[in-house]
Amino acid sequence: MQNDQEELADLIARAMPRDGKIEPQPGLFFHRVSSPAQAVHAVLEPSFCVIAQGSKEILLGNEQFRYDPAHYLITTMGLPAIGKVVEASPQRPYLSLRLPLDPSLVMSVTVESGVIHPRNDGDVKAVDVSPLDANLLDATLRLARLSQSPGEYRVLAPLVVREIVYRLLTGAQARRLCHLATFGGNDHRMVRAVKKLSEDFAKPLRIESIADQVGMSVSGFHAHFKAVTAMSPLQFQKQLRLQEARRLMLSENLDAGEAGYRVG
Repeated sequence: MQNDQEELADLIARAMPRDGKIEPQPGLFFHRVSSPAQAVHAVLEPSFCVIAQGSKEILLGNEQFRYDPAHYLITTMGLPAIGKVVEASPQRPYLSLRLPLDPSLVMSVTVESGVIHPRNDGDVKAVDVSPLDANLLDATLRLARLSQSPGEYRVLAPLVVREIVYRLLTGAQARRLCHLATFGGNDHRMVRAVKKLSEDFAKPLRIESIADQVGMSVSGFHAHFKAVTAMSPLQFQKQLRLQEARRLMLSENLDAGEAGYRVG
């Protein structure tokens, strides 16, 4: 595994001689940072994330997740979070790979593989970190190798991505993928609720209305939402508003009052 990790770091470093983020091939993202960075506010998209070198912390609500080359991170919903690279240097920069997870692909692999997991009650958090095993690292490395050849990537990458999804479905994060693959139950309800809040974050929040739309009681909706996102619906909306206000102040040069007004 150490040899695979070193090769993965070398592939990303050669693809990125300077700091930043790139998409070397469609649906695959590399990231390089040469020094510990300030916290970055962002909305996490459903993704599988591997660090080849360095380490990073993710703050979701009041919960903190740290991962490094020995661990991978998976997110299954679009959640507002704070990320910070905590281990990086010019000699050993932070190097990572991110693979977005397509819900339809996860469902397809689930059906094709016959992997069945007990239906849960929706309380599986949408973000977590687990140890990276040799098979999952091997598939990730092969995907990174393919990024060097566009022709091979077009043909072979979809097969390797399916393998990665399969290994996630049969690994420690299996239940978390139910947020993407399950079409019923509270998992799907939470996906719908997150989408609704994300689309209407600037509007007044009426928890009763959202709970009714997803077919749950107010108390049940509140409890499940917090279990999955590590935030209450009100905290979730507040984080989205703050992130959009920061974006408006930086990109459109608005003052705090105008930005606050624009985001509700």
